Amino acid sequence: MVGDVDPDRILTIERVFAAPRDLVFRAWTDPGQLARWWGPKGFTAPSVTANVTEGGRWRTCIRSAADGVEYWAQGVYREIVEPERLKFTFAWDADDGTPGNETLITVTFTEQDDNTLMDFRQEGLLSAEDRDSHHGGWSECFDDLTAHLSRER
Repeated sequence: MVGDVDPDRILTIERVFAAPRDLVFRAWTDPGQLARWWGPKGFTAPSVTANVTEGGRWRTCIRSAADGVEYWAQGVYREIVEPERLKFTFAWDADDGTPGNETLITVTFTEQDDNTLMDFRQEGLLSAEDRDSHHGGWSECFDDLTAHLSRER
């Protein structure tokens, strides 16, 4: 549930990228760039749509390279402060295509010389186990984002 303050249900990750803030922000808001890094190791993102406006919807599919299984997620942009902050909901689709548990993600981008500090926060996870699972997936996404940004520079 979004808005839950139980620390076991909140995920935070900080990452420093060797790229300017504008470039990192665009990697989060350009569907073509999102498709290049969104998804954990062993997954591709064959479908990414994003109406990057407050109230706009986004939807993505990640596909396992090992077995071709697809996982869909969706959400709504709640706040966009270019190039400083993104706030959006995130929910995995249930088997019937409806959104599952909705979480709230806030990503803040801070300039640090020629680098960018990204502060990622996901609230409303179901449990500590859910948080830990998401930590692994997002960390692998951010590894791919690091590689993507090095190619874009």
